[in-house]
Amino acid sequence: MTLASPTATTVLDVVVPVHNEERDLAPCVRELHADLSRTFPYPFRITIANNASTDGTRAVADALARELPGVTAVHLAEKGRGRALKAAWTASDAAVLAYMDVDLSTDLAALAPLVAPLMSGHSDLAIGSRLARGARVVRGPKREFISRCYNLVLRGTLATRFTDAQCGFKAIRADAARRLLPHVEDTGWFFDTELLVLAERAGARIHEVPVDWVDDPDSRVDLLATAVADLKGVARVARGLVTGRIPIGDLRAQLGRQPLEPGTPGVPAGLFRQLVRFGAVGAISTVAYLLLFVLLRGGLGAQGANLVALLVTAIANTAANRRFTFGVRGRRGAGRHQFEGLLVFGLGLALTSGSLALLHTFATPGGPAELATVVGANLLATVLRFLLLRNWVFRPRRTTPHLP
Repeated sequence: MTLASPTATTVLDVVVPVHNEERDLAPCVRELHADLSRTFPYPFRITIANNASTDGTRAVADALARELPGVTAVHLAEKGRGRALKAAWTASDAAVLAYMDVDLSTDLAALAPLVAPLMSGHSDLAIGSRLARGARVVRGPKREFISRCYNLVLRGTLATRFTDAQCGFKAIRADAARRLLPHVEDTGWFFDTELLVLAERAGARIHEVPVDWVDDPDSRVDLLATAVADLKGVARVARGLVTGRIPIGDLRAQLGRQPLEPGTPGVPAGLFRQLVRFGAVGAISTVAYLLLFVLLRGGLGAQGANLVALLVTAIANTAANRRFTFGVRGRRGAGRHQFEGLLVFGLGLALTSGSLALLHTFATPGGPAELATVVGANLLATVLRFLLLRNWVFRPRRTTPHLP
């Protein structure tokens, strides 16, 4: 890695990670430089973090560094946005470290509100959010759906409280970065999420800024590969929190936060007890569903048997999870819980019915393939059911207001 000599009095260092962006790089950096020169009253730096580009990105980056004061270029031999950010932030001498995507999808008007609470010492991290109240977003339904599902998965599995893990518009105080970055393992797109989860578990103060964001239609991100990598990252971080491999207690001490209460470091209270009990209820429900499906298949057909079996087990499943998994007792709210449980049931019905319809389009009804299809669809529905029950139907803050 090569890095130009840093400016000793830099307050803000904005990193722009790039890979094969020779066309968009120059307009982006010039616009960002002009905006900071006009609006930011303190010394700043723009660092172009070029990770393993094979086109003319390196030449463009070096030309910009020669042309514009306060612009430097970092060149890494290996690919990875997370790797580029970690390298650039670690080498920087600035008090506040930020980054943004090269397409400038986020309106630059949000940059000052992003870094202000970090400069004042009010917060440790700041993130742009496309899902927070007040954000204005222009993007297709596919990306919107994927983004919301991903953040729902984070809330359900890691009990995160931030609203948008993936927006390419974030900043962190250098002192917090020095403590957190050594424990962030991901070198790709999951880097943001891992940093935020560790920061939140360590008690760091995270400030959210609703942003105006316009989707880049020329984005070359492989959504499927990125989603799979992100889910693997979620599993790895969850495992690290459970086993204690991630030293949350030490991080809290380094950040000056209060020690955790007794229990597994960094793990949301009650999550694993809920998972175990939900799994037990789900196993019983699945067996009951399959028995009903097989018994009713001959008289009602596959779709009819699926509907009745799901409806019966969904009502019993919601009642059992209400009492056994989430500890809700008494009649108060039971009707609403069952109603919302039926809405969750509708999701399961859509998944299984859709899977059966798809199967019957390409194969003969009946047989092991049909049973395997409904089992697989039910497994997916079970994961989504837990997330929705925990974060919507039986969410504690619906009855006990949560103060930020």
